[in-house]
Amino acid sequence: MEHDLIVVGGGLVGASFARAARGCRVALVDPAQRTSGEPAPAPEDFDARIYALSPGSVAFLEQLNAWQQIAPERKTPVRAMRVRGDAAAACLEFDAYDAGVPELAWIVEDRELRRALWQVLGAQDAFEHFAGSASASLAADADAAHLTLADGRRISARLVVGADGARSFVRSAAQIEVSERSYAQSAVVANFSCARPHCNTAFQWFQGGPVLALLPLPGERVSMVWSTGEAHAAQLMSASAAELARQLERASGGELGALELITPPLAFPLHCVSAARCVAPRVALIGDAAHVIHPLAGQGANLGFQDARVLAQVLAEAGTLRDIGELRLLRRYERSRREAVLAMRATVNGLFELFGAESGALRRLRNFGLNLTGSLPVLRNVLARRALA
Repeated sequence: MEHDLIVVGGGLVGASFARAARGCRVALVDPAQRTSGEPAPAPEDFDARIYALSPGSVAFLEQLNAWQQIAPERKTPVRAMRVRGDAAAACLEFDAYDAGVPELAWIVEDRELRRALWQVLGAQDAFEHFAGSASASLAADADAAHLTLADGRRISARLVVGADGARSFVRSAAQIEVSERSYAQSAVVANFSCARPHCNTAFQWFQGGPVLALLPLPGERVSMVWSTGEAHAAQLMSASAAELARQLERASGGELGALELITPPLAFPLHCVSAARCVAPRVALIGDAAHVIHPLAGQGANLGFQDARVLAQVLAEAGTLRDIGELRLLRRYERSRREAVLAMRATVNGLFELFGAESGALRRLRNFGLNLTGSLPVLRNVLARRALA
């Protein structure tokens, strides 16, 4: 075989895993036409889609030499976070200094992160890119997995890694069951300039169902992520630039002063996806192919990068003499990820249900919980450190 493993999907998680598996001969199959020579954007041109990366994810990207490819002026450290409930006095604050770390997270644009990963992949040895290639069928036998592309080409490897998103072809072809439910919300994202400095603080408001976040960008700019019901999301998308800014000012209590829209809004429907297993004979799933959670905790991309890091580590520790598609080996990866993924899913879904409940008793309870946690520094710092992995 010409390849040791095939990665299906060239998004952030698939590209990072392909880079992390540098000891293997890698084929990356991607329906998109991605290249390693994408030019840098103009200084005033910001992507509306951003990620809040944990220090652990940043350390992983540094190991791949990808983080270093992103210009410093396109990366923003988050040094504090302020979370408010749906009662005026309910507030929880996190501070990097109190947690004993330089920053709680880094904000980076989707486009910049993709460009950095593909820049280092373009120079990688033993790497073959099947750009613009859709997958048609997948079969596995005792010795290899065989992927047939839509144009009739057939490639084989010891292992196929599905990094192809929530509608994963690899997951379906491996007959891995999946549960899915809609949150009946969409995430509306856009960037704004702000009259007051954000001071590298991330803001979040639980609004009794909807969740609004303002995340710091370079300079006097912020990124809005407003997860809200379908009707409200449609209204936000159809609003004029001035009206959208006014609605955001009201919803954020004027925290950052006057706001001005600088990128057109985008909307993404929200749903929860959970694969029953993340491995099968000669198949492993990472990222959204294995799990999709609500963005209220900003941990979706971080979970995907953790998947890529752990799977690459398991394969590297197996050595060159062991079959990397062996199911017993792949189950090490599955066991290593199970607890972290289940804990994050339970936390996110629990918060979504708690803050979406209309009961007056639950409303008082959730806001009391925010105030109680905020008054206990030890507990607050424990929560902050869990998010740093």
